[in-house]
Formats: sequence, C-alpha cells, structure tokens
Amino acid sequence: MAPTEKSRKGTVRTSDIAGRLLDWYDAHHRELPWRVSPSAFATGVRADPYRVWLSEIMLQQTTVEAVKPYFGKFLDKWPTVTDLALAEPEDVMKAWAGLGYYSRARNLKKCADLVAAEYAGIFPDTEDGLRELPGIGAYTAAAIAAIAFGQKASVIDGNVERVMSRLFEIRTPLPEAKGEIRILLDDIVPADRPGDFAQAMMDLGATICTPRRPRCMLCPLRDDCLAILTGDPELLPIKAPKTEKPTRRGAAFVALRHDGAILLRTRPEKGLLGGMSEVPTTGWTARQDGDLTEASAPFPADWRRSGSISHVFTHFVLELDVYLADVVSPETPAGHWWSPVSAVHEEALPTVMKKAIEAAIPDATRRRY
Repeated sequence: MAPTEKSRKGTVRTSDIAGRLLDWYDAHHRELPWRVSPSAFATGVRADPYRVWLSEIMLQQTTVEAVKPYFGKFLDKWPTVTDLALAEPEDVMKAWAGLGYYSRARNLKKCADLVAAEYAGIFPDTEDGLRELPGIGAYTAAAIAAIAFGQKASVIDGNVERVMSRLFEIRTPLPEAKGEIRILLDDIVPADRPGDFAQAMMDLGATICTPRRPRCMLCPLRDDCLAILTGDPELLPIKAPKTEKPTRRGAAFVALRHDGAILLRTRPEKGLLGGMSEVPTTGWTARQDGDLTEASAPFPADWRRSGSISHVFTHFVLELDVYLADVVSPETPAGHWWSPVSAVHEEALPTVMKKAIEAAIPDATRRRY
C-alpha cells in the first residue's frame, strides 16, 4: 500500500526542506534575464513585477531558451507595462510570432491595457488581485505574488509537480494529484523568501530532478526523497494516459506576385491563432476539416500543389495541402494585402503559416534582401 499523506509528511523532514533548498539555490541558481539573483535580493533589490509577469506569460508551455530572445525583444520595444499598453496590437502580435499559444499574446495586451488604465501601471500585489487580470490564472498569480511581492504562495508548475511527486512518492496520477501536491507544498513554503523558494523548486526540477536520468546524487533533498528510498524516481510522476489527437485537413494558398510579394490576411480576433497573419486557407478548425482543393483559392489562377505540411496544436494535428500560384497583376481580395518576401519574416505569422510558405517558397521566411 502506498504511504498516506500523513505518513509521507511524517517521513520527510518538511521543516528542513526550505532551508536546504534555499542554500542550494544560493549556490546553484540559474541566471535568467527576468530574475533577481539571491545576492542582489539580499541587498534589498526586488524583482520588477512587469518583468516577472511578462516572463511567466511567455514561459507557459514554452522553454526557457525559447523565451529568452523574445523577452529581450519585448523589453527593448516596451520597457514598462505602460509602454506595452501604448503599443499597437498588431505590433505586439508581430513581436510574439513564433512563440506559439497566441491567445497569450492577446491577453498580454489586454492585461497591459487594464493595468495601465485602471491600476496606474502598478500590478496588484496579491494572488486574488492578480487573478482579476486577463490571462492570469492560479499558477501565474501565485508566481507573481511570490517572486515580485514576497507573498507566501504555492507556485506549482511541471517542474514543481515532478519534484513533489518524487519527494513524497505521490502515486496518484496527474492531473488528479494536483490537490495533494498543493496541500503538501503549502506546508513547506517559507514565509521568508517565498519567491526564491519557488524559483529554487523550478530550478531543481529543470536541472537536477529532470524527467529522465535525474541527478539524484546532487540533489539537496536526496536524503528525504521517498522515491529514492522506495523505488525508481524516474517512474514518477504518474500521468493519466493521453488521448490520441484527431487529425484535421485543409489547404493553404501561397500567391506569389511578379514583384516577389506574398498575399496575406488577418485571422479573426476570436478563435485559434486569432489576430495573427496567414496565407489564405480553407475553413479548417479543431473540430472539422476544410476544403482540400483549389476551388477555395482566393482567386482563379494556375494553382499547383507544392507539397504538404503538418503542425501539432494542443488538441489536434493539422495537415495542410499547400498550393502555389505565380501571378502578374491580380486583384487584391478584400481584407488581404501583399507582403514582400524580403519582409515576410516581420509579419505576425504563426509557425504553421511559416511552414506553409516554406513548403511553397523555400527559405522565404528567413530571407533578408
């Protein structure tokens, strides 16, 4: 029989976890552009709530290395939340293009607008207050409250779930185990340095308590880790079986004008990839296929099939047949525009649309003429 929550807490020295973890963090923390180092924190320097918020929104479903250049680009363009509020939505979407999960970018702009207009550019300093803002859920509110405002909050991301599941040998599958993890974590978050504790847990999961081949001999919590004592840490956390993603089909049309411009349009604000740029495509959605033929092209032309692409979304896989047409002086359909190939990399194109253009015109989205 798996240990009960009570017996786990009796086995793990919970009163000592925070101290050991913070000592490890002081010596081994990752240097990240949005983070205040422990040494700076000790001198009274505090994290900028704007930077913490921006990084946490970007880091959702995205890796640290992928986020770093985007974070730097956003800070260069919009150093404060008020600057971001004054930005054109199209410019924000362009700066976000390629980072994925585009509803985050739309909510990012909405949140900046609200903080600037209703809060005088100052973020609320509590979890409850933060959750009132667009795009900020339970995890993000806890992270900002702890890291930026020193509030005692339980910050639980994938890294923390893994560390806690192994430390306390939690065999309840995720996501069902989230409540159990929160109860246990609430008990060990320190009132002093809760932000550093949250970041220490994240760093431990990212660098030591990794999904595969965890480096247990280097872990500051190894003496208490029940997964080490009673089994194989790599087997935890247990996750509920994934359901197979459905596949949707459609077509994309890359029209190349004689002067080297590509026809683009903006997707509707609501829905998948809302507000992003795209080449004309058929009416595919997460629930239905679109037309696969040139009958749905934006205008009559000598459309020829130029391959196909596949892209994985959160809930489905999209396969697009790609058509290319070289046109001389076509009419521009309403709501469309022509973007020079030399500048198409600057458009707010999601990755799936870059793939479609690349299938028709290799290297188009990377050219610099």
